[in-house]
Amino acid sequence: MQIRFDDRVAIVTGAARGLGRSHALGLAARGAKVVVVDFDPSVDGPPAAASEVAADIGARGGEAIAVGANVGDDASVQNMVTQVLGRWGRVDILVNNAGILRDKTFSKMDLADFRLVLDVHVMGTVNCAKAVWDTMREQKYGRIVLTSSASGLYGNFGQSNYGAAKAAMVGLMNVLHLEGEKHNIRTNVVLPTAATRMTEGLISKAVAQVLTPESITPGVLFLVSEDAPSRVMLCAGAGSFARTLITETVGVHLREEERTPENIAAAFDRISDPAGEVTLTSAFQQTEKLVALGRLQSQGAGST
Repeated sequence: MQIRFDDRVAIVTGAARGLGRSHALGLAARGAKVVVVDFDPSVDGPPAAASEVAADIGARGGEAIAVGANVGDDASVQNMVTQVLGRWGRVDILVNNAGILRDKTFSKMDLADFRLVLDVHVMGTVNCAKAVWDTMREQKYGRIVLTSSASGLYGNFGQSNYGAAKAAMVGLMNVLHLEGEKHNIRTNVVLPTAATRMTEGLISKAVAQVLTPESITPGVLFLVSEDAPSRVMLCAGAGSFARTLITETVGVHLREEERTPENIAAAFDRISDPAGEVTLTSAFQQTEKLVALGRLQSQGAGST
């Protein structure tokens, strides 16, 4: 069955160019009413590039509006959502895509640039999700995508601010999934690898030719669809898709008299053994798992 978004209202941030533009066009092509959100502090209202995307959607037979909003400013975001609700009465989909880079090694990085990246990526995402959350709860329907990065999961030289911000998306997704589940709000993360203005000079022209924003968008459309999963980290790039899973090893229990850093060092290979590793679905599951190891010990199973 074809995935469609007829009668759905979708907000896409950072949608004037690159990934956001591609996502906005992709949603509109499948029937969504699209809010093209971007920000230029030098203009009052939506940037020209955002208006061009909305006009492009209209020319293709779709319906879209362009809105200027600074995602790092909660009042600006709330005003944007108020406009959307006034026009269409609902918000079904939120694609958090807006972002910036301020790359430098940690030793040379100005803390103002660290805070700025966190404000845009972390608080920008939080502000947008918070502004639509109650509406989605009342509707009993919502689909939210957070944009993370391999830099947040695996690290990348010179990106301590960006990596920290993108790692935060995983924690936020996990909690929004748990709190939104009973309201039919599904939250996922996309980890894109694409050639955009943010990656100019960082990758070769040959690689850039296959790392198109359009190769990412089908994954985003899946993550915000009617039958979308929730709490998924979908990696996407060059038309390839993979899933990142966070697992935890079985671990080792040490008796009280054995709990020394030396014994942990001696047991570290066993602690790290991936055999039997599991994917947990809440923080308390980890607590329960670790306590269970102790119960095995008290039952005479010995150190695990």
